[in-house]
Amino acid sequence: MPRPTCPVCARPLRRDFFLREPPWVARALLGKLLVRREPGKWLAGRIVETEAYLGQDDPAAHAAAGRTPRNAVLYGPPGHAYVYLIYGNHFCLNVSCLPEGVAGCVLFRALEPIAGMAEMAHSRKLNQQQLWGQRVCLLTSGPGRLTQALAITRQRDNGKDLLAAHSDLLLLDDGFHPQRISVTPRIGITKAAERPLRYLIADNPFVSKR
Repeated sequence: MPRPTCPVCARPLRRDFFLREPPWVARALLGKLLVRREPGKWLAGRIVETEAYLGQDDPAAHAAAGRTPRNAVLYGPPGHAYVYLIYGNHFCLNVSCLPEGVAGCVLFRALEPIAGMAEMAHSRKLNQQQLWGQRVCLLTSGPGRLTQALAITRQRDNGKDLLAAHSDLLLLDDGFHPQRISVTPRIGITKAAERPLRYLIADNPFVSKR
């Protein structure tokens, strides 16, 4: 079940948190909060699954072919949202890593919802009966589901500073630390899929594929 927390009381992550290599950031993000702040309400999920992408040396990374207008955020300052569309109808959210001018990012693959679940269900077009029992995982288990639940789109959020106090999409730290972390190869890709760059909170039911 979702762990109670107060997103309002959590503190923003520091910029230098994202100046590290993507695998380090991907692992360290587990347990942190991804929050959508809207007038009068907060939608928040605890990060339970991530994947690291290494830049131009990584065949699976969007930066593998160099800088383009589409992936320019990856070469910008760390801590910014990189959002792209896959399969024509699902958005994926990443955060940029490494110093400006060097491409690297972390993909958010799954969240454990902790605040604003009714609003998330509405965004996902799910009714309360569909969220009974273990099916509550339908809310934010998977990169496309979590972006839909938090109303994340490329038009609205690409390039957004996830660390800025005024931002409506934030990364926060409430002091939670996972007890066990598992590392596996990345999933859902065909290039460099064997690399062990997927990180997840062990035994968490919201992980996209256990």
